[in-house]
Amino acid sequence: MDISIRPLDAITVGLYLAGMLGIGAYCARRGSSAETYFVGQRNFPGWVVALSMLGTIISSTTFLALPAAAYVLDWRQLTVNLVVPFVAIVAVIFFIPFFRRAGLTSAFEYLGDRFGQPARLYGAIGFIFLQLIRVAQVLFLVSLPLQFLTGAPIGWVIAGGALFVALYTIAGGMETVIWAGVVQALIMLVGGILCLGFVVGQLPGGLAQIIEVGQEHRKFSLGSMAWDPHERTFWTVAILGLVNWLNIYSGEQTVVQRYVSSKSLWEARKATLMFSGIAVPMWTMFFFIGTSLFVFFQVLPDARVGQLQPDQVLPYFVLTHVPAGLAGLVIAAVIAAAMSSLDSGVNSISTVVVIDLLKPHLAPGRSDAFYLKAARWVAGAAIMAMAFGAFSFSQMKKESMNDVSLIVFSVLGGAITGLYMLGFFTRRVDGRSANIALVIAIAFNIYLGLGLLGWLPTGWKIGLHSYWVGALVNLFFVVLAYGISLLRRVPPQPLVGLTVWTMNPAKSPDPQPAMGAMR
Repeated sequence: MDISIRPLDAITVGLYLAGMLGIGAYCARRGSSAETYFVGQRNFPGWVVALSMLGTIISSTTFLALPAAAYVLDWRQLTVNLVVPFVAIVAVIFFIPFFRRAGLTSAFEYLGDRFGQPARLYGAIGFIFLQLIRVAQVLFLVSLPLQFLTGAPIGWVIAGGALFVALYTIAGGMETVIWAGVVQALIMLVGGILCLGFVVGQLPGGLAQIIEVGQEHRKFSLGSMAWDPHERTFWTVAILGLVNWLNIYSGEQTVVQRYVSSKSLWEARKATLMFSGIAVPMWTMFFFIGTSLFVFFQVLPDARVGQLQPDQVLPYFVLTHVPAGLAGLVIAAVIAAAMSSLDSGVNSISTVVVIDLLKPHLAPGRSDAFYLKAARWVAGAAIMAMAFGAFSFSQMKKESMNDVSLIVFSVLGGAITGLYMLGFFTRRVDGRSANIALVIAIAFNIYLGLGLLGWLPTGWKIGLHSYWVGALVNLFFVVLAYGISLLRRVPPQPLVGLTVWTMNPAKSPDPQPAMGAMR
């Protein structure tokens, strides 16, 4: 399908890319230590951190895959994100203080303090693996509109995108990630609103027609309310969302780095609440864009749309129905959504490798200059792995990348959420009980995964949807670990500062009087 590039669009995208390179070059001059590379100066205000979180989590998975999910099916995958405000409140009250204490840098340092090094290594290695998959998905998605825009083969587009991320991310570290994320989040908001406005404005019946036709095709449905673990019902997706967001707020390194980069406990809490308040309406807007596109091409059919993958429908609309220049701004917003996730993901992988693997195990006792250099080399290696993964996704048949993302998290997420919950909320479960339970839970996870792949005899399978795997594995681990601690007659441990029961409010990190009631 031949869609020629328009000069104004190219100029708009070029200005955005030049701006990102400028931010990277400026921040690179300030990153003179490993500490700065991982967490900046630890002095970012809450509103900056909130926008940076928005840019990181609202990736091109949101900008392209959420409209694709609504276009193909309905709004049931939005249910994953409806739990965010509730989990955010739990994070503000309970989770954030654990990472603000004692100058932690990695989320998995907490697991080491609470359960010992095996749990820390399990969390760190699992995070690196899943984060590489996530950034590969994001890079693939952003390559779709760029392929339309340039006409280049998808492999070359992926390679070019990875090279650009390397140019502005590797040198600058967390300073680049934070400030680029602020700009990228603002561009995303403007781009999403522009896109929705052009879809609604070009329909003969406008907004009313979208609602009418969407309801006729059940496009606003959140899924069946029946309790059926074999299908993507409302409850299946809601439980997946609960596990997903508990994981993100309690131990996702890209979020924890925001907690510890904030200038105070209050600013970290404020950032989390601000992000949650903006994100849910934004996700809803992108689902509405997907439904609007479905209605648009129902009312104004286009034979070429049938040749597209679902994730390509939005870029196609933008490049064929949005005026030159403004289309470039929307494409820049798609790129911004991806870049903010990619730079943050690469930096978090680099942080975890250095803080959790090199410093304590593989290369202890080296100089700060060594660890800074190592962080940059790890970032480069992560970018190469990301490009390879993105090309692999480009060859895969799929409903939408959002569905792929949910399945990957559920099946490969392991028991990490349960590990943090036991750490925060129990005093009885010790490292040995947790490690024994982890080994058994991993085996259970593998068994469920093999069943979903069809590699087990029919009689050995548990009939359930793939979205249930993460919830079952974490629940199994929590019950098993606590049960083992009871069988071993482990008494409640002192664990000062490591559980909600032993966190002394008077000694809480950088306490703020305004939050006193929450403690």
